[in-house]
Order: sequence, then C-alpha cells, then structure tokens
Amino acid sequence: MDCGPHIPLRQEHAEYQLIMDNIILIETSTALCSVALSQGDEITACRESSAPKAHASLTAVFVQEILQERGLKLSDCQAICVSKGPGSYTGLRVGVSTAKGLCFGSGLPLVAVGTLNTLVAQAATETPEGPAPLYVIPMIDARRMEVYSAVFTPEGKQITETTPVIVDENSFAEYLHQGPCLFIGDGAGKCADVIKHPNARFFQCNPKASAMLSPALEAYKEKRFEDVA
Repeated sequence: MDCGPHIPLRQEHAEYQLIMDNIILIETSTALCSVALSQGDEITACRESSAPKAHASLTAVFVQEILQERGLKLSDCQAICVSKGPGSYTGLRVGVSTAKGLCFGSGLPLVAVGTLNTLVAQAATETPEGPAPLYVIPMIDARRMEVYSAVFTPEGKQITETTPVIVDENSFAEYLHQGPCLFIGDGAGKCADVIKHPNARFFQCNPKASAMLSPALEAYKEKRFEDVA
C-alpha cells in the first residue's frame, strides 16, 4: 500500500536537510511491514502491508520500489535506518537482516531507532483530536495483558526505562493522576478495558516507517551508528 502524500518533518529539524539527503527507513517490528524513503526533511515514498507472515517476502521488494519511484539507486542514499524493537522477534529479524545486508553491500551507515520512539513521533501526527497529553506511553503487545512500554514526554524525551509491564487497573497511575496520558501502539487497545482513569486516552496502531524520520535524523546527527558486523 502506498502511504499517501509527502510528510514534512517538524520545522525544528529542518537543519538536518543540510547533512542528509536520502535515508531508507525500515519498520517490521509488528504485524505491519513498512518501508519509507526520506529526502531532505520529508517522506517522499512509502510502502506498507499488513499481509500475514509477509515481512520476509516484502521488505526488500518495498525498498526497491521506493527507490525506483524516486529515480534513485542505493548509492544515492546516505544511511539505512531500522527498528531495533521491542517487537516481534521474527519481524525484527527480517528488518535487521535486510538493513544490515543493504549496509554491508553499499558501505552505508546503519542507524537503529527504538519502536517506542517511533510511536511517540507517530503520536504527534496521527492521534485523534483531544486534550494535549502530558505524557505519551507507547505500548508494544507482548500477549495476554503484558506490554513493552515506557513513559515519554510529547516531545520525545524518555522518562522511564523500557520494560515489560503486566497491565492492571493501577498501571501508570502516578502519571495519570498528573494529567492526560496517551497510550499508543498495538498493545494500547487491550489496555482500554483495564485502565479506566479519566485522563487515559488510547490509540491502537502499528508503528510506521514514515514516523521514524525524526528520531532517525537525531541519531544520525549524533553519529550513533550500529556495528553492521
């Protein structure tokens, strides 16, 4: 699936256009297989599929398609970015293997972005209308009532460590008492039946490659590259 119109990056990151032209973004940590291409400060091409067990067959194809769409070769890119989890072991293995293969063959640097960071960035553009959250709490489903989660500010600052959480009616109470909290991710929906605090909002979604751009550029600027070997 094509992801629609070009998505501009927030204005405060415009300076990154001077240091990076093209970056391939790969997100395969959940049921959604998603690949995007950024050029300067916007997403210019994207492919997504929620077809079951199709990550291995689609990820490399999507990379080829977005490059062809923009008339580019792999050598025209400056870096590859991949999700590093938490998430599905199989999905992450496909994404990381693809990204490392591309980097190894081309000599491009590899950047890794946490799935929870991607969801926080996604929250800024995709969530329904409502009160501005004081905290954003991304959740990756870990089956039953367990999720991988952490607490962030809306600006993307991580406040707590990423940990597995067994969700009950008292989960995240100290943050909910302070003000509106947005729970986002593929583990958010099931928590809506348990967490009943009036300050809780829930948005069920999968992380997307198009939302990785801001944290990817931040990591690239700081030269936080991964060891491809």
